[in-house]
Amino acid sequence: MKRFVSLIVTFFLLTSLWGPSAFAAEEKKNADEQKNADIVNNVKSAILIERDTGKVLYEKNSNEELPPASMTKIMTMLLIMEAIDQGKLTWNEKVRASEYAASMGGSQIFLEAGEEMTTKEMLRGIAIGSGNDASVAMAERIAGSEEAFVDMMNDKVKELGLKHTFFKNTTGLPVSGHFSTAGDMAIMAKELLKYEDITKFTGMYEAYLRENTDKKFWLVNTNKLVRFYPGVDGLKTGFTAEAKYCLTATAQKNGMRVIAVVFGAPTSKERNAQVTKMLNYAFNQYQTHPMYKRNQTIAKVRISKGQEKSVEAVTSEPISLLTKKGEKSEDVKRKVTIKKNLKAPIKKGDKIGTIKLIKDGEVFLESPLLANENVKEAGWWTLYKRSFGMFTKAGK
Repeated sequence: MKRFVSLIVTFFLLTSLWGPSAFAAEEKKNADEQKNADIVNNVKSAILIERDTGKVLYEKNSNEELPPASMTKIMTMLLIMEAIDQGKLTWNEKVRASEYAASMGGSQIFLEAGEEMTTKEMLRGIAIGSGNDASVAMAERIAGSEEAFVDMMNDKVKELGLKHTFFKNTTGLPVSGHFSTAGDMAIMAKELLKYEDITKFTGMYEAYLRENTDKKFWLVNTNKLVRFYPGVDGLKTGFTAEAKYCLTATAQKNGMRVIAVVFGAPTSKERNAQVTKMLNYAFNQYQTHPMYKRNQTIAKVRISKGQEKSVEAVTSEPISLLTKKGEKSEDVKRKVTIKKNLKAPIKKGDKIGTIKLIKDGEVFLESPLLANENVKEAGWWTLYKRSFGMFTKAGK
């Protein structure tokens, strides 16, 4: 009997501790989780990430392999931006359209065989007008053929560690075995957004090509959120009968950039509505605390047998800390690791180290550090003079 009474007393004590406020907090948590689960509907898959950390804020079927339609051009634009960054291509270089490029169907800027446009104009045609012809022309310029460029696309897929993407063309035109996922597309967009100039193109609502000719061509961005949602400045829409309406969007507000992806919406209006809900959720619930800009010098690294004795290791992307709104950013430690025994030649953009951000003893972000310039291998005479100089200094 005494034991029974003891159990009753214990029960009431626990109940009093777990009072109305505790129940309210638990109910709110459950309600928030349910609300988060229902952010997006009426689409096949979706994902929402914060750009700097890559943290997933929401997802729905994000690993389901689906046709990406013209969102494929996110990878096409990524390789174009890489070529420019590496000095293999210039903004004002004239690119000639082949007969094959000019023959592309679907969305196009109506290039004629032999017509030339600058890289800047071609990219405008891809980013705003979703030009299949411009995509193929740029692919041929960079890789020699569309097939070789597609190999580059799939190599980049592997480099990024994407497990559910395979490309068969540069455009997203329907073909069996050409697929991606919301999760993979978000990572490609994250990589593309390292090149800040890209939003000067994807964020334009309208533009003209061939302005000083009688073939003046007006481009209007198929991503209407660029005009109607403050902060949206990209990235790429997509539509085919099989894929339905797709969109990879990005927006920046109060220093935080997010990426939202949807596949398979029934209409463009529904696609935009679902992306809008994700963007609203991100900006209402989260905030970022910037720590490093892209190309910020983190360390000076010694190089052996190079024309230069050292090279700067710089960040490859913006690095931030993400918190819920109202939460303070806690103390964060950084750990920089540099590759050992680095020897010339070193190319600009080569990975030469990593930076890790650590909170509460756990790594929550790891990002590569890159060489900020080329370091050519030194000739024997340079090495001789260097070693002779060291010898004479040591003898003094």
